[in-house]
This record gives sequence, C-alpha cells and structure tokens, in this order.
Amino acid sequence: MNAKKIKASMKMLVFGFLLIVCFQHTASAQAADTTSADGIEFTEIKDTQTDTPVKAVAATVQAPVSKDTVAAVKTEKKAAKGEEQQSLWGIFIAGFVGGLAALLMPCIFPMLPLTVSFFTKGSEKGKAFGRAALYGFFIIIIYVVLGLLVTVIFGADALNSLSTNGIFNFFFFLLLVAFGASFLGAFEITLPSSWVNKMDANSDKGGIAGLFFMAGTLALVSFSCTGPIIGTLLVQAATSGALLGPAIGMFGFSLALAIPFALFALFPSALSALPKSGGWLNSVKVVLGFLELAFALKFLSNVDLAYHWEWFDREIFLVLWIVIFGMMGFYLLGKLKFSHDSEVKYISVPRLMMAIVVLGFTIYMVPGLWGAPLKSVSAFLPPQQTQDFDLYTPTLVPGGGQVNHTSATPSSGPHKYADIFHAPLNLDAFFDYNEGLAYAKKVNKPILIDFTGHACVNCRKMEANVWPNPEVYKMISEEYVLIQLYVDDKTEVAASDVVTTPQGRVLNTIGKKWSDLQTSKFQSNSQPYYVLLDSKTETQLVKPQGADYDAASYAKFLKSGLDAYHK
Repeated sequence: MNAKKIKASMKMLVFGFLLIVCFQHTASAQAADTTSADGIEFTEIKDTQTDTPVKAVAATVQAPVSKDTVAAVKTEKKAAKGEEQQSLWGIFIAGFVGGLAALLMPCIFPMLPLTVSFFTKGSEKGKAFGRAALYGFFIIIIYVVLGLLVTVIFGADALNSLSTNGIFNFFFFLLLVAFGASFLGAFEITLPSSWVNKMDANSDKGGIAGLFFMAGTLALVSFSCTGPIIGTLLVQAATSGALLGPAIGMFGFSLALAIPFALFALFPSALSALPKSGGWLNSVKVVLGFLELAFALKFLSNVDLAYHWEWFDREIFLVLWIVIFGMMGFYLLGKLKFSHDSEVKYISVPRLMMAIVVLGFTIYMVPGLWGAPLKSVSAFLPPQQTQDFDLYTPTLVPGGGQVNHTSATPSSGPHKYADIFHAPLNLDAFFDYNEGLAYAKKVNKPILIDFTGHACVNCRKMEANVWPNPEVYKMISEEYVLIQLYVDDKTEVAASDVVTTPQGRVLNTIGKKWSDLQTSKFQSNSQPYYVLLDSKTETQLVKPQGADYDAASYAKFLKSGLDAYHK
C-alpha cells in the first residue's frame, strides 16, 4: 500500500467521522430519553393529602397490585437496563470515533512516528511492542480517570438532571461554540506550560514511571487539539444520564488513541506508508469545528423548549444548520479559507466526496423550511409544531388522505396548559391528566398517555416518523383520547396545585407533577412511554411500551388496546 492510498484512507476516515457525528447523538441521547430530569424517586401519594389534581391522579390510577403488574414492573426494569446498556455502547462508539478523529489532529499525528521510533530504536521487536502497549495502557488509564472524575464531581443525581437543566444546557451551548471557534482557528485552548514541562521532565526517569509520564505529556501537549473533542464527548456522555457514561466515553476515546502506538511498534515498517503532515490536518480541525457549532445548537434548543422562550423555532434552527453545513461544503471545495489554512491547489477525490455529501445534506434540509418532515434528522430538530409556516401537517388526516386537516375530528375545546404546549401534527391532545380523563369518560374512548419531554430525542423521532403513518394517525386522532404529559417542563404550577410528597419532594412544576405520576403509578421513568388506559376503570389495557420506530408494530400496539377496551 503506497503513501497516496494511505493518505486517501485517512481522509476517508474523516469522511466516515463526519457521517457518524451527524447521527451519533441519537445513540447517546437514548439514555437521556430514558431518564427523567428531576432526580425522580418512586413515591406514593397518600389519600390524606390536600385535594389537588395530583392527589386525584394518584387516587384514580391506583389499582390492586397483581401478579401481572409485578411481572410488568420486572419486565420494565429489565427493558430499562437493556436500554442503558445500549446507550453505553453508543457512548463507547462515539468515544472511539472521536479518538480516531483525534489521531488526525495536527497535535497528535506528527507525534505518532516520533513516539513509535523512540520505542523501537535499539530494542527488540517484542520489547518495543511491550513498552508501546504499556504506554497505550497508561493513555487509557489517564482518560478513564478523567471520565470518572466527571461522575464523582457531578454525582449521579446531577448527571440525571443535566439533559434538561436550563443552566447546564446553556453553558454547554457556549462551551461547544467555544470549542468550535477554537477548531476554526480563533484561538487555541492550551494548558499551563509549567504542567507540560513538569510532566515532560518526569518522563525522562525511564522504566514504567517514565512511560506513564510520557503518556501524561501526550495528553497535555495535545490538549489544544483533543480538548474540544474530549469536552464534547464528556458533555454528550454526561447529559445521557448514564452513571458510567463519561468513563465509558473516555475509554472508547483513549482506546482508539492508544491502539496505533502499539500496532506501529509491532509493525514499524508500516510507518513509512503514513502520509506526511500538511495542510490536510488543519482541514480536519476546521471540519470538526463546523460540526461542533452545529451540535451546540441542540443544547440551545433544549433550553428554549423547556422554558418556553419560543424564539428558537424549527425554521431558525434549520436556517443555521443550512448555513453551517453549506459553509462546510464550500470550505471542502476550497472556496472558503481561514488565515491558517494552506492553499488548496486541487481537490482530491476523498475531499470531493465529502463535499458532495455535505452539500447534498444541506440541500436536503432546505424543504424543511416549508415544513418537510426531514425524517432522517427529525430527532435533532425542534418539534414540528414550532414551525410557523408548515405545508406538511395540514395534509395529515385520518386515513392519510391528502386534503386539509379541517376534515379531521373536531377539537374538544380549549385545554389546560394549551397556551404553552402544542400537540404534534395538529392532534387534539390534552396536557392535564384529570381534564383528559374527564373528556375520555364523556366520549367513551380509551386513553393514550404519552409521557414525553422537551429534550426527548426519541419522542421527536416517534412524532415525526411513526405518528404520521395513516393507520397510526387515524387511531390516535379518532379512536383514542391523547394526553401528553411533559416530565421535564419547568413551568411552575398554581399555588393550589403544589404538593409535597411523603418523602418531602415538592411538586411545584408541571414536569415534577407528571414525572411523579409516571414513577409512582407506572413504575417507569423513561420517555417516550405510552400507556393505554380504560377511561371507565382507569386500568391498563395492555402492557405500556416505549419508542417503537416500526409503524406497523406501533399500530399493532394501539390496536391491541382498542381490542381490550371493546371486549
């Protein structure tokens, strides 16, 4: 394999990283969507409490505990554990990809042959590999400890609340913007030189201690390049709500970083095939800088939704993404340059392929400005109902007919909290349990409770990809009474609705009110979480379920509830 092929392979690795980063957040957000934001406890609201809507909810949903209920709870816990394991795998993969990208940074890539040469010079092959492997092991230890420190500093409860905490989300937005600006060349994030000098001095000791300090020196020297990647991974892992998320993410990152040192020490002749350092390394940084800016907007959107600012709607989000990815495409074509860029004399094939993908993705997003669902990225975008000019939603009617939505089931009138919540796809949804229950009894229909959240990525994906299905939409809009309960909303309830649980937890916001209902009565704290209730007896019709992106399977779930209701 000659140097040109190796160089092309390296650039294609960046191309793969671009594709993965655009969609990897869904995997890590799985845990964020399966953990409520308010440090949920499993509580029981006693009948001796003040007669409030929460008390009424607790009393009405309460049912005798049966063997089936116990089995359902156990199944739910197993499912939650499985979802957490999947999310940890997603975090690990994201970290591993981030480590591969870090290898192509100007601060690390040139150090690779120098460091490996140090191990192989004057040493036998087996001994050189052993020293390089130990060096890589110390790299892993350093970064995993960093991930564990994040967990220790924040604590498990704080990690659970990061995904929807307004202050943290706004801070993360500013942090990722700073990381993006750093990659674009505005400034460099560096650690104090005294740290680097002291670590480097200790690396001359030799032996195992020397290898450890060499690994520490690499971590400190390369921080200006790896810091933004590490910071983004830690933010992503921390907001997932998984206790071991930061450590798992750093393990994946450091593993990808450490493997090449050991492999090249085992096969030192392969070093000659590595491409030479050059301007292409800086191009990698710039591309990652654009991705950091795009990723940052999701955190700003979370804050806007949770606190009902209502200025960062879907159009604005899409406009900014279209501009960011459009500029990235022009940069890859050499039409946009930064002060520290090398001149692009010609466009290589891998770079052209990346530009085609990025510009194609940019054009794909343009119809979204008029309401196109953009299903492939719908999980990242603000909800469809925030769209001011929407030509798509009015076409959704029961049966899937392409006519105006005015032919659908008439609205049941003004609803509580309708001034701050808006149902997806123009569905006639209630946002208060008691109000929806009363209406369901009146019209003699079963209830579909949708425990959802503003920051719930999978909730948006379900609403954009599954609910528009003609069969699903028809059942939700005509056969069920839909009650959407936001468990992460920060709006304070009226003073008369505030309740303090026996455990001392004050339910003073809409989010706390409904998250307590979900955990205490349905033994779950995952979102989305769909519960089908009999409006007459207020018992569960079938076993509740979470996200299911197979429209046929989800329709079967809704149909099973209707069958049980009409028996």
